[in-house]
Amino acid sequence: MAGLRFQVLTLPNAPWDELAGRFRRLEELGFEVAAIADHFVDWTNPPSPWLEAWTLLAAAARETSRIRLCTCVSQIPLRDPAMFARQALTVDHVSAGRLDVGLGLGLPIDPSYDMMGIPNWSNAERAARFREYVAIVDLLLSNETSSFEGRYYRIRDAIMNPRPVQRPRPPLLIAAMGPRMLEQAAEHADIWNSLSFAETFEKQLAETRERIDRVSAHCAAIGRDPGDIIFSYQMFDPAARTSGGFFNCYESPERFREMAERLLPLGLSELGLYYPMREEQLPVFERIAQDVLPALRKSHGGGSGT
Repeated sequence: MAGLRFQVLTLPNAPWDELAGRFRRLEELGFEVAAIADHFVDWTNPPSPWLEAWTLLAAAARETSRIRLCTCVSQIPLRDPAMFARQALTVDHVSAGRLDVGLGLGLPIDPSYDMMGIPNWSNAERAARFREYVAIVDLLLSNETSSFEGRYYRIRDAIMNPRPVQRPRPPLLIAAMGPRMLEQAAEHADIWNSLSFAETFEKQLAETRERIDRVSAHCAAIGRDPGDIIFSYQMFDPAARTSGGFFNCYESPERFREMAERLLPLGLSELGLYYPMREEQLPVFERIAQDVLPALRKSHGGGSGT
């Protein structure tokens, strides 16, 4: 088993020079993964500045040399699966094999679909499409030539050359919270990522525990070892949007450690953090990286995934 990982999700809501500095600093601080959100606009504030995720990942790959890179997550309505796989293949090469391929359903409340003139599918249709979408991405990244005929998607003799740097393909991260998507994560994910919108930390813990049990049970039902999946949890603070971007986990290093020490025993092998939205929380964020995370890696190094 690999050790405990820490991922940082950055919003692409700043000028490139500032974002490049964030990626370099995250690598300097020793984080294992740098992730970027993927929307057409900031769905919570559409007029605000926003850059495109996959273009940024390719640029970030040239600014860094060790940290892994990921979309957290790319939503399937924005791209067809074949072009998505081609983008992932390209960033896998640009990064010299440091890519995790993040996929999720997206949000029906996101205004991006109307802005782009593309369908805004129901959650049920998104989940049905996702099964075919992830199968095509897996095929294309795992094989030089692939064909697939489904209800929603089809490819014919699609060639993927060169082959990925990572073999047999880059890891697939699947974001899943609902029952149908949790089953798909158990079946297809190398990394399963979730978060909780529950209003209290206690309720977030309970919801996450239940989801972990569901994924583990489905793994057992299909004969898959849950230890083959990295269980990843994003430390979301539902109050941050109404508190001007203050994250409660960044109140102090001690507060973060207390929350992490309660999350990790659930069976997690990766914790996801948000890059601070308020500059005054950056010193605590950096102290956490320098002082708290090394101790957590040492005491929880095994995790539950690969």
